[in-house]
Amino acid sequence: MSELSAVYLPEPTAVRLLGSWQPDVPALLLVAVLGGLYGWGVVRVRGRGGSWPPARLAAFVLLGLGAIVVATMSGLAVYDRELFWPAAVQNVGLDLLAPLGLALGDPLRLAVEALPEGGAARVRRVLTGRLVRLLTFPLVSTVLVPATELTVYFTPYFATALRVGWLHELMYLHLLAAGCLFVLPVLTREQALPAWCTHPVRAALVFLDGVVDALPGLVVMTHGTLIAGAWYLHHAPPWSPDVHHDQQVGGGAMLGIAELVAIPFLLAVLAQWMRAERARTAVLDRRLDGELAPVAPAFRGSAELVRPWWETEGGEVAERMRRRGPGD
Repeated sequence: MSELSAVYLPEPTAVRLLGSWQPDVPALLLVAVLGGLYGWGVVRVRGRGGSWPPARLAAFVLLGLGAIVVATMSGLAVYDRELFWPAAVQNVGLDLLAPLGLALGDPLRLAVEALPEGGAARVRRVLTGRLVRLLTFPLVSTVLVPATELTVYFTPYFATALRVGWLHELMYLHLLAAGCLFVLPVLTREQALPAWCTHPVRAALVFLDGVVDALPGLVVMTHGTLIAGAWYLHHAPPWSPDVHHDQQVGGGAMLGIAELVAIPFLLAVLAQWMRAERARTAVLDRRLDGELAPVAPAFRGSAELVRPWWETEGGEVAERMRRRGPGD
């Protein structure tokens, strides 16, 4: 028993999962760089007299960077080599949840507003470059997210990453990048998608993405063969559930998180659509006001042209109407 307690982690409880943390230096560096650049951009925009919504800053830091920290350094990372389901949760968090938080912060628009004119032009050139256009093309990026997860689990990729530390870190970055390639162009206020990808089309793509992202969880949950089975069978602690059951729990968690993330993603796109429609309506109103302004004095001077016919015409019928009044 003393030997086992020295080798295996204690059984995970809610308290242990919340209280267990381990440092991940590459992830910490990534979070520090992203947070530092974003903070520099906000300070620069506000220093120029502009404004940056606090809600965007909170989404980027708390949901985006926070999801990266939780996935790579919390109890999920502590137990991901003992059980499959923590690894599945952290991977889908990096693939779906963290990109949503980063995209809600709109770092692409922040970069354009914070950088000098030359730097902003370079950012826009990168966004319209051939390679970026290909990777962020809606149908390509929609398939890229589930394809990445299926590649991770149904090739030697995941099993090898459990043994090789640097590949494990590369897998984290791979999952995060795949999610960002779809979410960032959809939610940014920069023109990063083709012109035909209007807000109704984006809403349809997000709905389709919610359906497609559920597929890896379903496949993992119902797959009869163990994923990284040799590793988890060899490292299964005495308190662990059946390895098949552990995989089913992990697949169910992937499915649930994918569907939960799809709801705020779709709501964010619908909110953008409503704001765009209000802005378009305001522009049309101002244009109409400008076109009608020169006509208004002439219209007021020719008010006789729009008076009721019985007030301007003669005849017995008109006379009767003037005596009776229009209300009669």
